[in-house]
Amino acid sequence: MTTLRSLAPTGPFAHYPSLRGRRVLISGGASGIGAALVRGFVAQGSAVAFVDVQDEAAAALMAELSGERGATSGVAWDAAGVAPIYRHCDLSDASAIPDAVADCIRWLGGLDVLVNNAGNDRRHASDTVSVAEWDELTAINLRQQFFVTQAALPALRQSGAASVLHMSSIAWRIPSVGLPAYVAAKAGIVGLARSLAFEEGKHNIRVNSIQPGAILTEKQKQLWVTPEYSAEILSRQAIRRHLEPEEVVRLALFLAADDSSGMTGQSYVIDGGWV
Repeated sequence: MTTLRSLAPTGPFAHYPSLRGRRVLISGGASGIGAALVRGFVAQGSAVAFVDVQDEAAAALMAELSGERGATSGVAWDAAGVAPIYRHCDLSDASAIPDAVADCIRWLGGLDVLVNNAGNDRRHASDTVSVAEWDELTAINLRQQFFVTQAALPALRQSGAASVLHMSSIAWRIPSVGLPAYVAAKAGIVGLARSLAFEEGKHNIRVNSIQPGAILTEKQKQLWVTPEYSAEILSRQAIRRHLEPEEVVRLALFLAADDSSGMTGQSYVIDGGWV
């Protein structure tokens, strides 16, 4: 079994004592930024549950972090916060969300941090997108962020000092083209987070959003990052290098930790200076 000592953050980056033992739920945690978030919170000593539809990727991530081969959904959580828990859930199906969130909260024994990370940046043309496709894309990119939060609110209110993070994007600020439903959803997330911050502040729940730029995940490299697009990204950024998922994670860890206890209702850009 991998120990917390071996998973502890190394190098020049921050370790947050307030995150040790915190109970964390991450949506879309099997790959990309989501998997980096799972790794980051586990490394801080947090107890982590995540939901996704990518069962194979989730099992591989759990095996990596638990040090055990063949980890499967529902693997017992180690009390020290080492092994994450995975729950399969199609978040585009609103009816599936309450049970999935309830299972994760029950396994964790409560909830202190919620990271609404799941999304889908599938390209779609404005002149051909159908009503069904629009509804499908807004369901996974916006609607589920609200209903996951709604299902988690009773547990978050009991926490006493909870943090909710909504993953947006700079796509609506550039603005991006060729994915109008995604762009609309990512803009809506910023407003949603700000509204919830004011509704839930009386319960000592902080709500913020994060707007990543072009983050070099494996999916992005496989599907979208051509040499031409790579050059365009770097030409638009003030920092002339590609950003990695771990850089988004370091912002999320700070916003989840008590170090940011006075920060809520805000949206933070991490894009190398693009916008």
